[in-house]
Amino acid sequence: MEIIPVSSSKHQKMFLRLPYKIYRNDPIWVPPLWSDYTGQFDHRRNPFLNHCHFKLFLLMENGQAVGRIAAFYDTLANDFWHEAVGLFGYFEAPQTGPGADRLLSAAHDWLKKQGMTSMRGPWSFVSQEWGSVIEGYSPAATVMSPYNPPFYNDHYAAFSLQKVKDLWVYAIDASQGYRIPERILTLTDRVSEKYGVRIRHIRMDHLEDEVNTIMALSNNSLEYNWGYSPVTDDEVRAMAHDLKPVIHPRAVLFAETSTGVPIGFAIAIPDVNILLKQINGRMFPLGWLKLLMGIPNLKQYRMFALGVIPQYHGKAIDSLLYRALYESIYSQELFLEINYVLEDNDRMNNAIIKLGAVPYRKYRIYQKPI
Repeated sequence: MEIIPVSSSKHQKMFLRLPYKIYRNDPIWVPPLWSDYTGQFDHRRNPFLNHCHFKLFLLMENGQAVGRIAAFYDTLANDFWHEAVGLFGYFEAPQTGPGADRLLSAAHDWLKKQGMTSMRGPWSFVSQEWGSVIEGYSPAATVMSPYNPPFYNDHYAAFSLQKVKDLWVYAIDASQGYRIPERILTLTDRVSEKYGVRIRHIRMDHLEDEVNTIMALSNNSLEYNWGYSPVTDDEVRAMAHDLKPVIHPRAVLFAETSTGVPIGFAIAIPDVNILLKQINGRMFPLGWLKLLMGIPNLKQYRMFALGVIPQYHGKAIDSLLYRALYESIYSQELFLEINYVLEDNDRMNNAIIKLGAVPYRKYRIYQKPI
């Protein structure tokens, strides 16, 4: 086995295609949409890379790729965090042998040469697509959620990577009889009346402006969340472009004051992984048609983000948004995965538990000094 840096289009194809090779017989793995997945590594399509420096490595054996890893750092995030954090992600490795250690060492050594003082991951070039699954390996991951076999966590531990943060996932399932508790309905009625808060859906004919509003609310409401860093205007535009084909207008809500000032938002994304599994991540020849026809009929969602500005913390606006979202997308088959919540975000975890959601999955992010 040897480690080689990705230095050619041939190597790049090996790097990108490796998960399809490793997981081709795995019934849980969902092939990502090829065009979106490859776009993550393209500066022209992913503006995150404009402030990210990265190096890709392959683990080779007998001329074949059997493992991979990306090492990178985000200059804007590090400026925001006031830390020199190196990141790793897109990790794939054999279960046995020295391959995993060699890959992690390659990432560690490259990050050290770049002046980083810690190594953190798994991370990715996509906002909030972080962590290694440690509980709830099945059923399949929802849209924009990581997947990994359990033994990857053993590799991280063997490399002296230690837990830095767990990310908790919850679920509600209307088909199993879930209903919003009566006390929450009473509470949110009072909240809406007391603070004059109204809820509205996203306006798709002003999508870029609406995404700008979401980003402004995120910067205000999530600024002190662990792992958060602001996004650029180019990233906002790219996000608007990427979300337009998949979001359901009834699944993106804003909370506003009586005078129309935005104070919070909630976003749920239809779980297109259900469809991607059917088309093997390929748009052609007929994958695009199955997506086009299938997305409007999906009853499974991922709660992707929710934020309330600090002035309205402690006033149950988050519960009001959850209730409004549930009622907006409700069907007897509704399944909503709330993914993810920081383990130490007591305010949010308590609110979700009071709503009657149940623990469903956990991800872990690891770190070690360099």
